Amino acid sequence: MPIEILMPALSPTMEEGNLTKWLVAEGAEVSSGDVLAEIETDKATMEIEAVEEGVLTKILVAEGTAGVKVNAPIAVLLEEDEDASVMDGYVSGGSAPIAAPVPAETSQLDSRLRTPGALPAGRGNERGGGEIEASQPETKTPPSKSAHTRDGGYPDKSGRIKVSPLAKRIAKEKGLDLSAIKGSGPKGRIIKVDIENARLATTEAPTPPPIPETTTTELGPLRGGGADYLEKLGIPVGSYDLEPLDGMRRIIAKRLTESARDIPHFPLNIDCEIDALLSMRKELNTQAPEGVKISVNDMLIRACAIALKQVPDANASFTPDGIAYHHNADVAVAVAIDGGLITPIIREAQNKGLSIISTEMKDLATRARDRKLKPQEFQGGTFSISNLGMMGIDSFQSIINPPQGMILSVGAGAQRPVVRDEEMTIATMMTVTLTCDHRVVDGANGAQWLSVFKRLIEKPVTMML
Repeated sequence: MPIEILMPALSPTMEEGNLTKWLVAEGAEVSSGDVLAEIETDKATMEIEAVEEGVLTKILVAEGTAGVKVNAPIAVLLEEDEDASVMDGYVSGGSAPIAAPVPAETSQLDSRLRTPGALPAGRGNERGGGEIEASQPETKTPPSKSAHTRDGGYPDKSGRIKVSPLAKRIAKEKGLDLSAIKGSGPKGRIIKVDIENARLATTEAPTPPPIPETTTTELGPLRGGGADYLEKLGIPVGSYDLEPLDGMRRIIAKRLTESARDIPHFPLNIDCEIDALLSMRKELNTQAPEGVKISVNDMLIRACAIALKQVPDANASFTPDGIAYHHNADVAVAVAIDGGLITPIIREAQNKGLSIISTEMKDLATRARDRKLKPQEFQGGTFSISNLGMMGIDSFQSIINPPQGMILSVGAGAQRPVVRDEEMTIATMMTVTLTCDHRVVDGANGAQWLSVFKRLIEKPVTMML
């Protein structure tokens, strides 16, 4: 029976992607693990791989097609012993008609990335790339759309559970019951993504509801695209250049609108004296291994991680079922890239020294700008830092990146007059603003966290303890 290859969801926020390039042609024989195509998401360009052996009989979505919906069929695979005649009158099962190809925006980056940790929605690829729909049960007549079901991981008539070796090993390591897991692979086989989804099901917060596409202002609903929108606001057509939203900017707009609208948040400001921090950084860099140059940002990451461990009530996320208190300080750092920003994560930052943090952050930032990060390297995190000090910004307030409970905004260090021992003196001061999710972090908790952070920054030797 024909096996449909579906458009994968390579991140929790992905709703559609661009099929930029096919790496195999119709009629080509493919083996499990072969790279089939390149998919451009809002964050990166990634490769999808085959999970089954067979012949790529028909390509349903041409390369260069933009806006392909997640789980839409993009190609059909036949097993090697199947005759092509089974494709006569073939209609993709339960899918919407495939739109005509639309040229995708040319990516500035031609990176290829394998994503073993990606978590496709619905059906998934054994190696985290392309997705395969389960085969229909063998029957003489094509089943109707309503009859299209998946048996999942439940035992078949022989009592055997169909599961891939990799999925079986991961399930054993995680202590998961295979008989309770539904498979999404060919013929109902349990594959890696099913195990990952089962493991995350109890911990992953539900995706916030999508914002309405229609924007409402005092002028009422605005419809019909950007030109009509601006014209209703009094801006004449032809007085501007309208550049369509790319995937990244669309996701940023959606998520931050939801955050600002749905999360009750409040800011806390504090000034930190950083002369001792700058002096210690200079000394550490004279002793650092070759190729390692510790930045102020690296020291801020370390201080944030330690403060999160010392004030565990602040290292938390809101969920509909309760507050999740995180075991580790996974610190996400905002990095500006072409077309938007991304937040690579230093995992378990509380357990890492400054040289390790510096090395990891340099690598993550470089690959972030090249759009070569793996999804697990920028998704998640328990806390965020946004530093605009190097751009001369004195202070600002960031929008919370859900489901995190706090984000720290860091301003520029500058010499200011301060009073010390009833005398006026000059010190290098830095203003930071902590934005807190009031559902998780109360004012007292946020203030306690800032107090610990300030002590670590002003007496940086305590970071070494």
